[in-house]
Amino acid sequence: MPEPREDTAAPDADRQPWRDASLPVRDRVADLLSRMTLEEKVGQLGAYWVAPLRPGEPVLAVPEGATDPLPPPLGEAAAVGLGQLTRVYGTEPVLPAAGQERLRFLQDTVMSANRFGIPALVHEECLTGVLSWTATVFPTPLAWGAAFDPALVEEMATAIGGSLRELGVQVGLAPVLDVTRDYRWGCTEETIGDDPHLVATVGAAYVRGLERSGIVATLKHFAGYSASAAGRNMAPVACGPREFADVLLEPFVAGLRLGGARAVMVSQNDVDGIPATGDPHLLTDVLRGELGFDGVVLGDYFGIWNLKHIHGMATSREEAAALALRAGVDMELPTTHCFGAPLVETVRQGAVAEELVDRAAARVLTLKCELGMLDETWKADLAALPALEPGDLDPPGHRALARRLAEASVVLLANDGTLPLRDGAVALVGPLADDPSALLGCYAFANHNSLDFLEEMAARVGMEPGVEIPSLGAALAAELPDAKIRVTAADDTAMSRDADIAAAVAAARDADVCVLTLGDRSGLFGTGGRTSGEGSDAETVALPGRQAELARAVLDTGTPTVLVLISGRPYALGGLAERAAAVVQAFFPGEEGAGAIAGILSGRVEPSGRLPVSMPRHAGGQLGTYLHPAMGGPSRVSSVDPTPLYPFGHGLTWTTFAYTDLATDHDVIATDGTVRIGVTVRNTGRRAGTEVVQLYLSDPVASVVRPSRWLAGWAKVRLEPGRAARVEFTVHADRVSFTGRDLRRVVEPGVIHVEAGPSSAELPLRGSFRLDGPERVVGADRVLTVPASVRPLRPAGEPRP
Repeated sequence: MPEPREDTAAPDADRQPWRDASLPVRDRVADLLSRMTLEEKVGQLGAYWVAPLRPGEPVLAVPEGATDPLPPPLGEAAAVGLGQLTRVYGTEPVLPAAGQERLRFLQDTVMSANRFGIPALVHEECLTGVLSWTATVFPTPLAWGAAFDPALVEEMATAIGGSLRELGVQVGLAPVLDVTRDYRWGCTEETIGDDPHLVATVGAAYVRGLERSGIVATLKHFAGYSASAAGRNMAPVACGPREFADVLLEPFVAGLRLGGARAVMVSQNDVDGIPATGDPHLLTDVLRGELGFDGVVLGDYFGIWNLKHIHGMATSREEAAALALRAGVDMELPTTHCFGAPLVETVRQGAVAEELVDRAAARVLTLKCELGMLDETWKADLAALPALEPGDLDPPGHRALARRLAEASVVLLANDGTLPLRDGAVALVGPLADDPSALLGCYAFANHNSLDFLEEMAARVGMEPGVEIPSLGAALAAELPDAKIRVTAADDTAMSRDADIAAAVAAARDADVCVLTLGDRSGLFGTGGRTSGEGSDAETVALPGRQAELARAVLDTGTPTVLVLISGRPYALGGLAERAAAVVQAFFPGEEGAGAIAGILSGRVEPSGRLPVSMPRHAGGQLGTYLHPAMGGPSRVSSVDPTPLYPFGHGLTWTTFAYTDLATDHDVIATDGTVRIGVTVRNTGRRAGTEVVQLYLSDPVASVVRPSRWLAGWAKVRLEPGRAARVEFTVHADRVSFTGRDLRRVVEPGVIHVEAGPSSAELPLRGSFRLDGPERVVGADRVLTVPASVRPLRPAGEPRP
């Protein structure tokens, strides 16, 4: 540890302005920075991954050369201060109370090691709940999108934030605001959908819930991660500046402005040859300047080192550190590799201005100050956290919330009347029929770590596996107690054994109806046959392995067959879905997912999910999304028809709905005006049901090529049979803005087409309004929302209540 400068030796605490909680944060941070050596300021930019994957081995997924075989002891690493502790709970199985005690010890070590007694921020993954051994596993983000229910997602995030706070964690590494661009990408399950407005609205709701709980939400991955070439993880991105701004950046604007996120994580990819981690235009000019972000920018795991290791932009740790710091990265994760001694040396040599270190350190210390971590009472507050019992991270309220979101996210794609199931002989077959882990996404603890390691670690710490996760077979038996259910499962997702296919066919022949499960098991980097999740990319969107062969063989039996897809991406079902009695899609619905799916199959649960992505018809014909211009759809100049089998926004329920009476309150509005658009929706069936009323806009004549249509807003409306409601959307002119020829965002005068209906491809109501006035340039302060109101309509002759 360097000797403190003579003029900055720490005096008694009561004489240090930075300890005075009554002073403005800015003044406290400035005073603290003035007392710090260069090494101490750099210390705030680093991190420490406490637990290796196995004793005596380096941490998980370490790139070649990215760290020494073993990190130094924590006390030594924190001698000049420490920015963050990495995944205290999420690296290995640990009971909550034991994890709390461990964290207190770690924080005491950090605070005792540095002369200012400053603790470290603690971050955990929390995309599907706290990534901890005994915590609730909620549905994946793609299921959030399918629910079309931002309020429910916000409620989930609030619950997750509460658990993080009880664990002594300050930073949550979620949500993912990448817009789905290529369904082959393994991280598709981490995305909310392929429409930027859907991602922005639902993602901002998650941010609000986490931040309201006192937890720092981290927007990731900034930016362009999901547009990687061929859907490969961390592959180059070659999109133009207009697509980048209008599609990929748009959710981040909402996450910052509507959500209030205080952290942003940098993407690992390069865009047109410039890695995001080393891009000052993106991280400083755009993020700080245009979007007004004043929080902390986190490098993704090993992202700074990857400037050398992957991108070839640096020859050393020193050069990589300089590139990232100049660009605007404030902290290195998960371990200090470049933002440590190499950065200090670079500054000492004059290659990097110390003012840039001050800039980053001030942002980190500002966040710590806002969280109370510079207050003398903070350590006592950490000590006062109540000890958690094993079930406290998965309480009944969280499980009930997980069930509600799972039920809202299941999508009924097709049904000939076979659903709901009746009592009788039911065959439940396929690779996912009896595997609880198949319900979970990659960021569930059980799937994020290798199964053999989990078994080893669980035995070592003397604990049972973390949370109860019923299988689909058990859940269906509970839903249909009088049915004769025969479960014939296969251990291999690829269905590689002939015997497994033959067993499924035999079970189907003997049944009145067959429920055939298809889809994915999720995990990291394709290990153990995992077909979805980070690094588990696909060559095509054909069903994995021999699943299509299995489906054809089961359908050939003639037994009415319900296809149930449990997956992290949409798969091509052309030639199969048309032969099925019904098709149900669930995007990794979490620990309560089996009950949600079984509830749909039995009819107890009313289907209300809608597709947040399109379902391709053919494996090679629809790798893009619905958000495309005219020539992205079918045309006479191409023999390939990319029309999806089921479009974005599609979903059925147990009843039917009719749309009438589209009207706008103005035919003409100013380019800074507002128009109200109303439609009437009526339940024309015999059962109550929920409709997702969707509003789409299009710009038929513009100065640049525009999408054929884009989602402007939606409203979930539940109606009893015969009942109707008037849905009204308030649309500001900013919602038709786009990036123009000069790369400024503009609202142009002209006609805007309006469409409304139950999906992006079924839009029975059409209208228009005109924007009048001068072209208007808009910034990040533009209107981002389209409020919707729902007013029940009384039947003629019914008296007022």
